[in-house]
Amino acid sequence: MARTAFLGLGVMGFPMAGHLAEAGHEVVVYNRSSAKAEAWTKDGRGRSAPTPRTAAEGAEFIMACVGNDDDLRQVCLGPDGAFAGMSPGSVFVDHTTVSASVTRELAAAAKAAGLGYVDAPVSGGQAGAENGQLSVMCGGTQGDYDRAAPVIDAYARICKRMGDVGAGQVTKMCNQIAIAGLVQGLSESLAFAQKSGLDVEQVVEVISQGAAGSWQMVNRHKTMAQGHFEHGFAVDWMRKDLAICLAAGDEVGALMPVTALVDQFYKEVQQMGGGRWDTSSLIARLTR
Repeated sequence: MARTAFLGLGVMGFPMAGHLAEAGHEVVVYNRSSAKAEAWTKDGRGRSAPTPRTAAEGAEFIMACVGNDDDLRQVCLGPDGAFAGMSPGSVFVDHTTVSASVTRELAAAAKAAGLGYVDAPVSGGQAGAENGQLSVMCGGTQGDYDRAAPVIDAYARICKRMGDVGAGQVTKMCNQIAIAGLVQGLSESLAFAQKSGLDVEQVVEVISQGAAGSWQMVNRHKTMAQGHFEHGFAVDWMRKDLAICLAAGDEVGALMPVTALVDQFYKEVQQMGGGRWDTSSLIARLTR
């Protein structure tokens, strides 16, 4: 069993850290809001630390799941950052969805300090984190990945190395691009069914068994039809991710017309007051 630290106890990080403890790993947690850290430690699963540096001291693997590029820099760098507390040979595993550029920047800083670095963004949402069934896409050296993978396995349904540092983040961009178009298509399908007087449940029962079937259809059609979006992955976070995707697309010359369009649809949802709604709230534009 490994000595680990987990930085960031949001809707994803809180259960992910719990799975590490349940798997028998020693876990020290850090969260910007100490109340979350105290809530995590109340049942004796592990202990909390006041800074990323103190959380990382003595740990073999330091996992992070924070908000964005700046949040990640903050927990990694500086006198109170995790890198300052890590021992040579330990590995930093970043589960945050961030840009490939900040990933490569921090991986270079880690390498200069004799530390390993694996970018390992996840997909599966809050339910996947709670059930320990996340898809984990990794970038890093083969050696760093081989060491970290058995620990990551505590909350993964699949964990795969996609290439060198940054490849995990690029793979996550592929994931978000695919989801954006899929959810818009599903929204249009369900809104059309409603306006045509069909029973949405019956429609989904039939079409989900054919080529149109998807995770989003199975897990989101009921709440979409009900106009209930107070759950899941927030629109604000999806727009952050899509901005990363579109910028990366410009860098490599990849055309993403549907992604750019759906990003603007999400902007409309934000203007409707739905910044914290689940990404399936795209249907709200069509049924209001």
